[in-house]
Amino acid sequence: MRNVSEVIEHYLKQVLQQSPEGVIEIQRNELADRFECVPSQINYVISTRFTLEKGYVVESKRGGGGYIRIQKVALQSHGELLDHIFGTIGSMIDQSASEGLLYQLEEGGYITQREGCLMKAAIAREVLVLKLPYRDEIRANILKAMLISLLSK
Repeated sequence: MRNVSEVIEHYLKQVLQQSPEGVIEIQRNELADRFECVPSQINYVISTRFTLEKGYVVESKRGGGGYIRIQKVALQSHGELLDHIFGTIGSMIDQSASEGLLYQLEEGGYITQREGCLMKAAIAREVLVLKLPYRDEIRANILKAMLISLLSK
């Protein structure tokens, strides 16, 4: 059985997919009531599963009429995709951000799950046994080289 975080994530992605604008606004407390969890659980799901690296923009407005707005970033053209990749990677990238980017590329159908797994294995901190910041610089170079090779078909 899936845990509450996975159920909430799945629900939000489903609602987002059904939204014609690709944007949803949710009330944190209402969502917590719906899933019978504490509001901090909603915060956890949003902050870990709906990140920019994973292809989402999140805005929140606090207060009585507050909301959380989640928008899926759509990459329309090949050029936009490459710009996004190079913007995300930059000259260095940590393991968490790189895994988020690969997740986004898998979700968008740009790379296969197998390709994603191979890239994650190649750029893992256990493989790149170097001190920071060298590890993050090497990871960025390897990731860019692999993605250029895959996406320039």
